[in-house]
Amino acid sequence: MTYKEEFITFMVRSGVLTFGDFTTKSGRKTPYFINTGNYKTGAQAAKLGDYYAACIQENLPEGVTCLFGPAYKGIPLAVAAASSLYRNYDRDLPYCFNRKEVKDHGEGGSMVGYKPQDGDDVVIVEDVVTAGTAVRESIELFKHVAKVNMKALIVSVDRMERGTKDCSTLDELRQDHGIAVYPIVTVREIIAFLHNREIDGKVYIDDAMKARMEAYLAEYGPRA
Repeated sequence: MTYKEEFITFMVRSGVLTFGDFTTKSGRKTPYFINTGNYKTGAQAAKLGDYYAACIQENLPEGVTCLFGPAYKGIPLAVAAASSLYRNYDRDLPYCFNRKEVKDHGEGGSMVGYKPQDGDDVVIVEDVVTAGTAVRESIELFKHVAKVNMKALIVSVDRMERGTKDCSTLDELRQDHGIAVYPIVTVREIIAFLHNREIDGKVYIDDAMKARMEAYLAEYGPRA
């Protein structure tokens, strides 16, 4: 299997990618849900880092100064990705993350880990982007830290849903901020791989579930 196919299988087995009836924060009724909070073991963290690292290596083999993990979910993702990049590709990239509350004692400041410098090429490591709020907050945060180049955003899954415009949220981020966006997998790749395929004796996307997911994308996907 490709690393993308392995990642989809990994999400299913970890109970992170689930199917049924869910409601997103935006109130949309969705037939599938991605809950990265279900990653909870050292083995899962190591494998997850490997998938992020593979995506970074494939799309950004050079020209990256540091990885940034937005608090809170982005923190372990950035650490795991940095560890795997060193272990698997001999790339020793520094990482940093932000505090939700600025520290006013000790060394102070809002950033932990590597201290970004003017001219740095920064890659944001996130889980699943729905509205893009955390990414926009990260871009705004760095305006008060250093004059960096927000080079790319790495996410686990592109849900391929509209944001505030007719295009997808990730395309909106590309257009508004000139940032490259690379998902490990897209929902289309998930559908294509899992449709009528058994994982551990169970089919997660049968014809009925595929139809529900296609209907959801038809309603909430990009209009452009």
